[in-house]
Amino acid sequence: MSSHGNDNGNEARSGPPGPGPAATTPPPPDADTAPGAGDTPPGDRDAPPGAGRDAARIVAVRRFAAAARRWRGLRVTGCAVLLAVALSAGAVAVGGAREGAGAVPGGAPAGRPGAVRDAGPDVGIPALEARLRAQPRDFEGWAALGLAHVELARTDGDPSRYPRAERALKRSLELKPGNDRALSGRAALAAARHDFAKALAYADRALAANPYNERALCSRVDALVELGRYDDAARAADTADTRRPGVPVFTRYAYVRELRGETDTARKVLERALAAASAPADVAYVATQLGHLARRQGDRPAALRHYARALAADDTYLPALEGRARTRAASGDRDGAVGDLERVVARAPLPGPLVALGELYEVRGEPAKAREQYALVDAWTALARAGGVEAGLDTALAAADHGDRKAALRAARAEWDRRRTVHTADAVAWALHVNGLDREALPYARRAVATGYRDAAFLYHLGVIERAVGRHGDARRHLSAALRLDPGFSPLGAREARRALKELEAAR
Repeated sequence: MSSHGNDNGNEARSGPPGPGPAATTPPPPDADTAPGAGDTPPGDRDAPPGAGRDAARIVAVRRFAAAARRWRGLRVTGCAVLLAVALSAGAVAVGGAREGAGAVPGGAPAGRPGAVRDAGPDVGIPALEARLRAQPRDFEGWAALGLAHVELARTDGDPSRYPRAERALKRSLELKPGNDRALSGRAALAAARHDFAKALAYADRALAANPYNERALCSRVDALVELGRYDDAARAADTADTRRPGVPVFTRYAYVRELRGETDTARKVLERALAAASAPADVAYVATQLGHLARRQGDRPAALRHYARALAADDTYLPALEGRARTRAASGDRDGAVGDLERVVARAPLPGPLVALGELYEVRGEPAKAREQYALVDAWTALARAGGVEAGLDTALAAADHGDRKAALRAARAEWDRRRTVHTADAVAWALHVNGLDREALPYARRAVATGYRDAAFLYHLGVIERAVGRHGDARRHLSAALRLDPGFSPLGAREARRALKELEAAR
């Protein structure tokens, strides 16, 4: 079983915007309004009788689409999450970060060079739209609007915002070709859509125009990490630290060091970032990253302390809630973990927390609830693709354990062709394993742990694959390490790891 929850945070590919002449009459800003409070998602009555899994998927898509329509009425205020990837998930983020609602799946942690900071710290999407109605040739306003849509999509998991972000950023570049704010916004948008080669190209263009653009410096680090170019990412982080030291850069610097196995350095850098943070959003963000790092190192008491500090600064911060849920699950507090994850997916139903919640339901003997979460993963994937998101990593991880195994392998291999990271190596290894191709899987599983990055799911996958090919001593070592590091990495995976260890010991 996969954790689907790496901490980072979470997509159609368009060419670079042509500068072109400014239109005489620019289009108005998007003004989608949320439905009234009486609008509710359709229920199971909408599914055709006897349709089985397809019916569940249709219902889930409709529910998710209805939620997405409501989300469009939300405001963005202050500094929203970048990245989770998330990533991401992978994430989606989504992910990924794959863990945390604002993550690019499988990638670097979401930073906080705010989406709307350029327009003032308290300006949200409705205010930006109003300003652009009055000043339709304000290229900075259009750039800020595009960034605000990117950031809110990463926070609330609604990928339908990405096309609107693209239109706003394109308009900014039409009004002022080559402006670094819009180019850095295009970099952030490309990263959110998981087109990291394009994100790197836009970040480089933005930095050519303004070498001190914080967002572009951060996006460049993120893109290099997500392309698996870790040495280049380390150099880019050093450059960013020289030019624009601060919370967004510190967190990326720490993540690059963690990927290289330098966890003490990563922790010290994050502690420095926390000491420098003053805004509640920054405190919540950095404390959460410290929590994730502590949990990945097996220090659950420290992780809970950091998550508590994050939630004291912002009790609605979803990555902290998700991190606390996973730590509670590892500590045996399943009810507390379920409660936290239910709060997370109610606001941002992204693949990582949906799978984690589904697995907890399975462990608690509630298979119907579990199936609903897995169906929502399919729904999110469909909506993400409609919004231009390349969700291959999230698809591979979720499908390998809870869906179409052959589709999981196709998605993982396609993602590996695009970017060769520790996360994609792990996804390919696990997809090969569930398809019975363990000897082919082993080199990928080894590559996932080769940099020194410590992830309990990676160690679990490696141990399972080693057992399948007869390397029982290595399997015992890695399965034990996974459980020692984070027994909550996956409720079902942890249960399988304990069972496998028991069988291996009995066979000695």
